[in-house]
Amino acid sequence: MFNLRRQLKPELELDHVRSSDLGYETPDESGFIRCLSHGFPTPLARWHHHDEYELHLITTTSGKAFVGDWIGHFQPGHVVLTGPRLPHNWVSADVPDGGVPLRDLVIQFLHEPIETASRHIVELREVMPLLERAKHGIEFFGVFAQTVTYWQRIKANQGLARFAAFCELMGELSRCTDFRLLSNTQMKSMDSDTQLDQINAILSRISDNLSEPISAADMARELDMSESSFSRFFRRATGNTFTDFVNHVRVSRACQLLMESDLLITHIGYQVGFNNIANFNRRFLDIKGMTPSDYRRQAASRFGANATSRH
Repeated sequence: MFNLRRQLKPELELDHVRSSDLGYETPDESGFIRCLSHGFPTPLARWHHHDEYELHLITTTSGKAFVGDWIGHFQPGHVVLTGPRLPHNWVSADVPDGGVPLRDLVIQFLHEPIETASRHIVELREVMPLLERAKHGIEFFGVFAQTVTYWQRIKANQGLARFAAFCELMGELSRCTDFRLLSNTQMKSMDSDTQLDQINAILSRISDNLSEPISAADMARELDMSESSFSRFFRRATGNTFTDFVNHVRVSRACQLLMESDLLITHIGYQVGFNNIANFNRRFLDIKGMTPSDYRRQAASRFGANATSRH
């Protein structure tokens, strides 16, 4: 049985721990847009989450990034936007003795001010699809130098000038087409609220009943559709076939259990709806590029023990 002698779930970071001694700006300096930079080692480096979005830029070192249930490689030039309460950590593998003076450039901001303002300021609505995607974590490509320049402008200014630079940056990221979502499952824009309600009901049904067999034919009957019509509808909404999507959701839930529990891998496979361990291992490998046991072993390093980890 797998066992971690430490907290398995991400730490929730709240404002009262954000001391200026650690590099945080005071509320008077930052408003709702906060800039932060730090090297490594630092007390900020840990597996955690918070209420803010976080735009994260890596300037030095390479290693493994952990965003939600995603594990991947990072190196200088890495740019990621994480959404509220999405756990994250960057674990460097090549830190020299004595650490590095600068590894991370960070911008944090809350959702509510932007959402509220967008109801009255039409131009701000351009950023809302970006923020929706950020719930899954977004890695951008080819924007590092430009984004660093924006970070420096935002950091150097306050008030309206800071907000203006921030809006320019968000506009650039909103228009960037060279990116990937770090979560397995995603939603595409829907044509109507009715369709969105339908697809959300389907997703809830899948998520709430992972251990039960469910087929496209079952869902088609419940929605009073033909199976072929349902399949076209579902693929347009999610970008996946129904079977592939269910497997992605099941593997994503398995990732959470592998990270946050010491349940046997066989038990996890059955719990998320795979009827045998061979099928579970095969689907997990197809989707994550590693076996469940390898994933669990790599996920253990998200805490940064005996390595460097990320704010």
